Amino acid sequence: NYCFARASLKTDPKMFNSDMVLYYLRHHIDTGESPEKMLDVNTRTDCKKLKRLVELDGMSEREKGYIAQIAAEGYIVADLNYSFPAERIFDEGNFISLLYYYGMLTITGTYGDMLRLGIPNNNVRKQYYDYLLTECQRAARLDFMPLKFAFNDLAFEGKWRPALEMIAAQYAEVASVRNGMEGERNLQGFVMSTLSLCSYYLMLPEVEMSHGYCDIFLLPDKMRYPETAHSYILELKYLTAKDSDEKAEQQWAEAAEQARHYATDRKVAIMAKDTELHLIRMQMRGTELLRIEQV
Repeated sequence: NYCFARASLKTDPKMFNSDMVLYYLRHHIDTGESPEKMLDVNTRTDCKKLKRLVELDGMSEREKGYIAQIAAEGYIVADLNYSFPAERIFDEGNFISLLYYYGMLTITGTYGDMLRLGIPNNNVRKQYYDYLLTECQRAARLDFMPLKFAFNDLAFEGKWRPALEMIAAQYAEVASVRNGMEGERNLQGFVMSTLSLCSYYLMLPEVEMSHGYCDIFLLPDKMRYPETAHSYILELKYLTAKDSDEKAEQQWAEAAEQARHYATDRKVAIMAKDTELHLIRMQMRGTELLRIEQV
């Protein structure tokens, strides 16, 4: 399931990391079982590199915004600067280039005469999410332990509402004390980051399904947690305070239509095998959870 899902991502170059393949095979040969942790920690870019980058003197909200955008959307469009002195790290474009040279971004395509730079793998994606959660905890002192208990009910009992409502409440709490947190991109980044704390799933954003892109698919990690009984397609919708009620209703209807359409993709039947698939639509206005419902 993991390999199939990774090959379906729109930014995936359809290539596996040789070190991680050998790590898996070595563990399986030695023990006859899959490793408890599917990602070899030795392949992780030193997470202190990202921490050092964001804590350097001169870091502006622009650079922090780049990280939030990459975490939420999975890519950024930019030019690569092939050389620059250390004192000019924070010049326009240099910071993104540095993320590329650190292995935190890879070239996934082009956009006109510019490059599309995407997150290279789930290992690096988790580092972006960890950074966002650390920043949020600094701002609002969030306690994620109740959420982790709620993930048990979500995965094993199909009781998804408490976990998602808790995520919405935590987002509102962070946005109330941190300037610039409100907005669709920040909402997406926060929801995906908090869902990444649920170890029972491989959290896949923007998965290509039926010629569209599902906002979030929670792929059960049956390899490690065979008892996981539920899988999820989540359509996340955002409204500003100025958006009309008519737009809200149209958006709400579109979310249901999109979720049903994605569920018809043949890949979904394979990835959600032996689980009950839930189609969830969730709508926020600013920091307020307007409604959440299973389609």
